[in-house]
Amino acid sequence: MPVTAPLSFRHAKVQRLRRLLGRRSARDAEGVFVAEGPTLLGEALSSGAQVEAVFVAPREPGAPDAAVVRAAWDAGVRVYDLAPGVLERVSATVTPQPVLAIVGRRSFSVEDLHGEAPVIVCVDVRDPGNLGTVLRSAEAAGAAGVVCCDGTVDVYNPKCVRASAGALFHVPVVAGGTPMTVLQLLAAAGRRRLGTAVGRGEDYASADLAGPVALVLGNEAHGLPAELEASLDGFVHVPLSGRAESLNVGIACAVLCFEAARQRRRVA
Repeated sequence: MPVTAPLSFRHAKVQRLRRLLGRRSARDAEGVFVAEGPTLLGEALSSGAQVEAVFVAPREPGAPDAAVVRAAWDAGVRVYDLAPGVLERVSATVTPQPVLAIVGRRSFSVEDLHGEAPVIVCVDVRDPGNLGTVLRSAEAAGAAGVVCCDGTVDVYNPKCVRASAGALFHVPVVAGGTPMTVLQLLAAAGRRRLGTAVGRGEDYASADLAGPVALVLGNEAHGLPAELEASLDGFVHVPLSGRAESLNVGIACAVLCFEAARQRRRVA
């Protein structure tokens, strides 16, 4: 595969990779992001995403990631070997993955999200791990898409990409848009907009989630801003029996998405 010498830490391509991992501004400017590990590379390839380049750390012959790296090479992707110690300096994780891929973003708008399955709207969700879990839950339950409104953490943050476990490549994601504008567009598309709040609104199990709805998730600490209430058609909540004051936003998303999926199966 690669015929050039392994790239050093100071090589321009490695420095670009480092910028893309560490800076949202670099990712936004180039319209690309970094997927870490052979599993995410495989998901990117299988989804038809535009994989621009793959970087591989030194490893033993016949390593488990060899097959997916070969698949990338056979698909015409540029593959580069990294010199020893480079990966550890580039990656921010304690145990870095041996394969890194630069992948082009896919652009979706709210108008692209069709069907009866719910749309998940994230308003000011700040933790990248939580957003990754939202993406994973939404994709697993067959959601129509996820909208990350302005103020929500970068969906292409490396931690979010890792936490999505490949879901980012298989569920439409709309990045950007003010919450008010997004909710107006969803209403125009015929979706009921249901906010999520602790102990407020209908019990999620009795609420009608089978039709086209938008489930609106708020900030981990403060929930949804009060000024959005006029743009919502109601609220739903997950009753809690224990001492916890609320559910993690990713877990709440999973509960709601799978209840919506259950209701759609029931009426099908």
